[in-house]
Amino acid sequence: MKKIVIIFLMNLIIGGFAIADTENKEVKDCFEGLNRATFAFNQTLDKTIFEPIAKGYRKLPSPIRTGTGNVVSNLSNLITIPNNLLQGNFKTAGINTARLSVNTTIGIFGIFDVAQQMGFVKDYKKEDYGQTLGTWGVGEGCYLVLPILGPSTARDTVGSLTSFLGGDPWYNITVKNDTRYFKDSDYYVSRGTDGLDFRAKNIDSFDNLEKNSIDFYASVRSLYLQDRKQKILNSNKIVDTQDDSDWDEIQSN
Repeated sequence: MKKIVIIFLMNLIIGGFAIADTENKEVKDCFEGLNRATFAFNQTLDKTIFEPIAKGYRKLPSPIRTGTGNVVSNLSNLITIPNNLLQGNFKTAGINTARLSVNTTIGIFGIFDVAQQMGFVKDYKKEDYGQTLGTWGVGEGCYLVLPILGPSTARDTVGSLTSFLGGDPWYNITVKNDTRYFKDSDYYVSRGTDGLDFRAKNIDSFDNLEKNSIDFYASVRSLYLQDRKQKILNSNKIVDTQDDSDWDEIQSN
């Protein structure tokens, strides 16, 4: 059954690439009706579950929230580093590898950013397989809205599938391999915490966007697509969120 679902998704995605314009043209919203329905479903979940939890999370002491954010950011290096290498950014890969090593050990699994104090400056941007495909010249394909995960494109969905098919070391260690040290829940808790941390940092930004939008769906679509293009270009001209290093589709990635 799992193979059938993957084959179906790949056919859908490949079809999306065929439809997409690859150079300087607007990304097509090929499934807008379905996307809007999924967006409405996600909004209902967000208003009833995710946003209230995120507001509660924001009430935690700042050191706890900072440490939590540091841990999930540290874990994200496990995907960022291989994508740095695939994009030919070897110096950045070296810096991120040093940061991961130092913060995981001396920084106690990344709770403390010891690497920053040692001179390994945290000026990197998160990378993922969707961004790598973009740097290789692969077009976005159709715009998609995924249940729970949120905005994506055909290209970014392929990138996400790559993570689950062996491209994410953390997923491989926790879910794919049966070890005595890690459980499946470790992966899902870390991903959920990453999304929660992102949502909490951007409550005000998204509320303002919704209040000032004639069409909130279209605004989120534009925001997402602009952000992904800027990330692929490694540009600092980014959309207005409190944590503009991450548009994790509550994805990631």
